Amino acid sequence: MLVKDFDYHLPEELIARYPTPERDQSRLMLLDRVNGGISDHLFNNICDFLQSGDLLVLNDTKVIPARLFGHKSTGGKVEIFLVRRQDSDGERWSCLMRSSKGIQSGHSITLASGMVATVCERIDPETWLVSFEGQEPFDVWLEREGHMPLPPYLQRAADSRDRQRYQTVFARTGGAVAAPTAGLHFTHALLDKLEKKGVETACLTLHTGLGTFQPVRVERVADHRIHREQYCISDETSAAIRRTKERGGRVVAVGTTSARTLEYAADDRGRVPASSGEADIFIYPGYRFKVVDALVTNFHLPESTLIMLVAAFTGKDLVFRAYHEAVERGYRFYSYGDAMLIV
Repeated sequence: MLVKDFDYHLPEELIARYPTPERDQSRLMLLDRVNGGISDHLFNNICDFLQSGDLLVLNDTKVIPARLFGHKSTGGKVEIFLVRRQDSDGERWSCLMRSSKGIQSGHSITLASGMVATVCERIDPETWLVSFEGQEPFDVWLEREGHMPLPPYLQRAADSRDRQRYQTVFARTGGAVAAPTAGLHFTHALLDKLEKKGVETACLTLHTGLGTFQPVRVERVADHRIHREQYCISDETSAAIRRTKERGGRVVAVGTTSARTLEYAADDRGRVPASSGEADIFIYPGYRFKVVDALVTNFHLPESTLIMLVAAFTGKDLVFRAYHEAVERGYRFYSYGDAMLIV
C-alpha cells in the first residue's frame, strides 16, 4: 500500500477551527461495517447505539500547556515546545525549539514570571534537552503561563476557551501534547446517562505525543515507523475488559489512542493485562483487531496514521465512502470537528 492511497479532498471550509458551543452537540455519523450503512445523528444520541453490557474505554490523558514563549539575552524571540518530561520534578524536558537566529547549547532563555530555560544539549536532529529554573515549582508555573498546543492545521493561536475545550472532561493524568479528540464530545451528563443505561466506562492513559502532528514522510505505508508514546493500563481496567468479553459485551474504544493502546497491550488471545511502558504499534489495513469491537473517532487528516487505523478497522473502501459522504453532507473535520461511531 502507498501512503497516497489514503488521500482525499477536503474543502478548507470544513476544517473545524473552533469547537461547537456544547461538546455533545457535534454531529455523529453512524457507520455499520457489516452492512455498510451510514446515517446522521447528533453526538448526544450515542446512547441509542450503545447497549447495556458494553464498555467504553476512555483515554484519561491530560494535555499540558506545552507552548512557551521567551527571549534570549540578545533579545531574539524563542518558542519552546515541550515534548517529554525527563525527570520526576519536571525541570528537564526534551523540547522543540524555534528561534529566528538559531539555538545553541548553553543558551539561556528568559520566560514569563522569572522562569529561565537553559539549553543543555541536542538529543536528536529535532529535539533539545532543556532545563528550567524559577522561583516556584515548574508544574505550577507551567499551568499558569503555558499555552495550549493546538494542532497547526487550526492556523490560530490558542485562546482562553481552549484551556477547557481542548481537554476531555475526564482528563486527569498530565503528559499529552495533543488531545484524544474523540473524547472531547463527552459531557458528564452524557456519561451519567450511559451509566444509567448499563454502559460501563474504564480508563487507560496514553500520552499523545508529537508524532500526532508529524506527516508520514515515506512512500510505502509499511516503511513508516510510528512514534513511541507512554501508556498505562490499570488492574481495574484490565478486569473490566475481561468481564465485558466474558458476558458478550462490546469493548468500545473512544479514539484511536485508546484503540492503539488496547491492541498493543493485548496478548495473542485478546486478553489485556495491566501494564505500562511505551506503545509503538502501527495499525493499517491488514491488521486483525484482537480487542476492540466498536470505535468512536473523529474525521482525520489525509495520509495520516489515524485514518489508516480507521481504514484497518472498517475496511478502506467503506471508510473512504463514509468520508466522501461526510464532505458532501458538510461534516466538520479534525480535532474540533464531528465524530463517527463504527459498529
